Amino acid sequence: MRRALYLFAGWSALAIGAVGIFLPLLPTVPLWILAAYCFSRSSPRIEGWLLAHPVAGPHIAAWRRRGAISRKGKLAASLALTGSAVIGLLLLRPPLSLLPAAAALLTATWIWTRPH
Repeated sequence: MRRALYLFAGWSALAIGAVGIFLPLLPTVPLWILAAYCFSRSSPRIEGWLLAHPVAGPHIAAWRRRGAISRKGKLAASLALTGSAVIGLLLLRPPLSLLPAAAALLTATWIWTRPH
């Protein structure tokens, strides 16, 4: 039962992360890191496939080794966060319009404190 839950959670995180490729508010790589964690407890074969993935694999491995986010990843995340904050500022009324900007600022601050 536990293995099945981890497997379900892994596939869910992988699928939602894939949607994040096209939607700026959904973080792809962090969700795929979560998927790799879930697969490590449910399906070593799928975990191995994810770790061998040419794009996601190195990011997952770097996170596991030292909690690192590449400079390119930090930049991409910052740009997506900035875009989301601008959209929020344009489409929402104050004070709600400040929430996406605040979330972007907090998240970007955390991202840039990670090693690369």
